[in-house]
Amino acid sequence: MRILIDYRPALRHRTGVGLWVARLVDALARLGSAGPDLTVFSSSWKDRLTTTLPAGVRRVDRRVPVQCLNWLWHRQEWPPVELLAPGPFDVVHSPTPLMVPTRSAARVVTIHDVDFLAHPERGVREIRRDYARLAQAHAHRADVVVVPSHYTGDQVATRLELSPERIVVCPNGPPGWPTRADTSRGKHLLFVGTVSARKNVDRLLDAYARVRATQPQVPPLVLAGTLSPDDAAVLAPLGQPPLAGHVRHEGYVDDERLRALYEQAVGLILPSLDEGFGIPALEAMELGVPVLAARCGALPEVVGEAGLLVDPLDVEALATGIRRLVTDDELCRRLSAAGPVQARRFSWRASAERLRSAYEVAIERRRAISP
Repeated sequence: MRILIDYRPALRHRTGVGLWVARLVDALARLGSAGPDLTVFSSSWKDRLTTTLPAGVRRVDRRVPVQCLNWLWHRQEWPPVELLAPGPFDVVHSPTPLMVPTRSAARVVTIHDVDFLAHPERGVREIRRDYARLAQAHAHRADVVVVPSHYTGDQVATRLELSPERIVVCPNGPPGWPTRADTSRGKHLLFVGTVSARKNVDRLLDAYARVRATQPQVPPLVLAGTLSPDDAAVLAPLGQPPLAGHVRHEGYVDDERLRALYEQAVGLILPSLDEGFGIPALEAMELGVPVLAARCGALPEVVGEAGLLVDPLDVEALATGIRRLVTDDELCRRLSAAGPVQARRFSWRASAERLRSAYEVAIERRRAISP
């Protein structure tokens, strides 16, 4: 089974879709002889694919501007990827909702969430321009649609009017970190993710300010993640009382720094208004870091009973949750113990095995409709 996967999201910062595609390629390669024959495709004018790939995975790296190729692929559905990467392939897998053009291979797309449908204005570049307009047609023409959670699968089926039989759930996995040995109180509260309105960072800051008003000794809050281009105003309160000097934005952090931030955290706060999965929750739980998360989107599915869930629209509920993380030792001990157990319910290997089966289904569907 010859598979080509579009690896471009993993060229730069390994977050979100980039993290997903990198870890999934690694997991597919680790299936050994039972795994597919993998080729990863990349194109960029200035960024080269220099990442060390698993043994046996071939790379194709073309000096073609990303925006140019995306315009051609999304708008013209040309050129077929076989003109850029030596084939043939049995499956061509896109890590986005829009297909990679191919001459004859089965086509698989990935829909990580449907925020681009509910709020297309939040997207950037090609996402804002193309996703909402084209995703439904591409999903109906794809042989398989991959999603990371049952919640996202239900959303895709409803919003794109797609048969559930066409959808395959391949959950994300934890990074494989051992549970932290030091379970003493951490140094800070932590948020991990893109700093944006969608992630509800503005309400998080309001809630944290409320806690500081009554508990000045509350640990500082660290925001780890890139700033969304359209949401710079979200961070404006950091330079003013009562948040000045108590909240810091670290921006993008690499894996080593990210793990250190988790290990030093009192708890992780994920107040997102919508999540297709929520990888930071899984990362924190694997290390035994208590999680305070929104009771919406896919987060309840991921966190289960191992986290504290609140209404993300209720600032006082968020504040109460923060107070409990800071003061309720028994709650934190319970969440610290339950987190690793919940995280072990997920694995990249299990996701890779599901994806391998999905590829087989996609190939059979393509054969059934091919002349």
